[in-house]
Amino acid sequence: MRSLGIDLGTRRIGIAMSDSSGVIASPLTVVMRSSTHAQDHKKIQELIDEYEVDCVVVGMPLSMSGKVGPAAKSAQEEIKELETALSVPIYSYDERLTSKTANESMMQANMKAQARRRIVDKIAAAVMLQGWLDHADRKR
Repeated sequence: MRSLGIDLGTRRIGIAMSDSSGVIASPLTVVMRSSTHAQDHKKIQELIDEYEVDCVVVGMPLSMSGKVGPAAKSAQEEIKELETALSVPIYSYDERLTSKTANESMMQANMKAQARRRIVDKIAAAVMLQGWLDHADRKR
């Protein structure tokens, strides 16, 4: 089962994808936000079609205490839009610390700040998706 991981941002959407067996997540791309969510969601649907994706996992930016703050409320609203715009089931998964984890791994690889900014979103999406895959695998 192939899954697409999404890290929603205000300027960029990080996209990751699992392998066809649903075991390993890898960074895929970054979609720059357009003027409307509808255009952004159309680009995501194109990726779903191109890669024959079975489901989408959207990172839920809960606060460190686990509460739903403004960022998580915004993500919940966009997930509702995605549910009508996309052709596959959508799940949400806790993404706390994914951007921090992504940045730390890139800093350890001695990547410059400008290079990190270009790819941090898709790496964060892969970290989040890998967590979801590992959690889903434990449930089987």
